[in-house]
Amino acid sequence: MAKVALHRKAARVDMQQRILYFVTRTNWVLFCLVSLLGLWLAPPKFAFGIICGGLLVTVNFHLLAKTLKNALTPPHLSSHNVVIAKYYLRFMISGVILLLLIKYHVVNPLGLFIGLSVVVASIMLATARELKILFCKEAV
Repeated sequence: MAKVALHRKAARVDMQQRILYFVTRTNWVLFCLVSLLGLWLAPPKFAFGIICGGLLVTVNFHLLAKTLKNALTPPHLSSHNVVIAKYYLRFMISGVILLLLIKYHVVNPLGLFIGLSVVVASIMLATARELKILFCKEAV
């Protein structure tokens, strides 16, 4: 029984690592793809909104992943207060950047919204991929 529980835990960790790797890589791929499409098909302010939003959310995702990895690695476990403080600091800086971009009409808000959706799209693709893997494995 303990062997089965250990196997399930290993499979869960493997799946989590696979999802994180997929989302991390897909963020950059989608960001580049959407940015290039925006530059090719959209007006400059719209394309710049896509680029700014995508870059902001992708960098934030990577910084959050790095913060969590550093905080949860056994030799140097961090307090949850440090993790939360870093999260809110990033959140406030991102909010100020978004405010300035919109207030001074540097970007088109719809383009910015599309760019900010890059990580959400990556997570949805990772979920669909994992569901496909899960259901195809059960079908065999």
